[in-house]
Amino acid sequence: MRLAQEHLIIEKVGPVLAVTLNRPESLNAFSPEMIQGLTNSLRKIQNDPDVQVVVLSGAGRSFSAGGDVKTMGQASATQIYEHVGKLNELILTMKESEKPIIAAVHGFAAGAGVNLALACDLIVAAEDSKFALSFSQVGLVSDGGGSYFLPKLIGPHLAKQFFFSAEPIPAERLYQLGVINLLFPLEKLQEETTKLALKLAHGPGKAFGKQKKLIDHAMTASLEEILEQERLTQVLMVQTEDHVEGITAFKEKRQPAFKGK
Repeated sequence: MRLAQEHLIIEKVGPVLAVTLNRPESLNAFSPEMIQGLTNSLRKIQNDPDVQVVVLSGAGRSFSAGGDVKTMGQASATQIYEHVGKLNELILTMKESEKPIIAAVHGFAAGAGVNLALACDLIVAAEDSKFALSFSQVGLVSDGGGSYFLPKLIGPHLAKQFFFSAEPIPAERLYQLGVINLLFPLEKLQEETTKLALKLAHGPGKAFGKQKKLIDHAMTASLEEILEQERLTQVLMVQTEDHVEGITAFKEKRQPAFKGK
């Protein structure tokens, strides 16, 4: 199934939903239609058992240039407030979703395009890709959650350096820092990302979703809170079909056939 929305291409490949940012002429800079379409698509598949994993990528030469510089300076303060509010809704929807979301980054990711990737659960990138937190170049601060995500990954001092300098960061550097999970040659990026997505899609989907929530909440919660959440969540997980299948497969010395249930 392949659907073309305004500035988005959405394709279902088995249990994987492939979402492609589709404004290649502007390096997939954000538009209101793109942001709202992404939010709607993620909300729609939240309770869809046929979709287990989401892959987010960009059409053309790059992942995303983030905010559209060509239209900057034309909006009122009220319009900016509303626009960033819609971006916030998208980021929160991504974090609230119990479906793993993989960013497949090639070419260039800049500004809020970087932050969109950071909001995903895993980042796979082409070896020659570059990332730039370019907000300060146009006299702005980060939006889209970068001020939250990046310091937790690399620490506040290095995050400030990247935001202040706005210089392109090679993917290899971010891989070494643990921001990027996997690096591949550009020609292998789509193939390897699809392999990873399918592997996750055939795993214990409910366990992945709950683990995602636990890890994300642990970024701000106390140890006591997470211990209690783990306890309560585990009570739910031992009642799932995937848990029964996992135990049965272990006893029968075979690979489990998880169904995400």
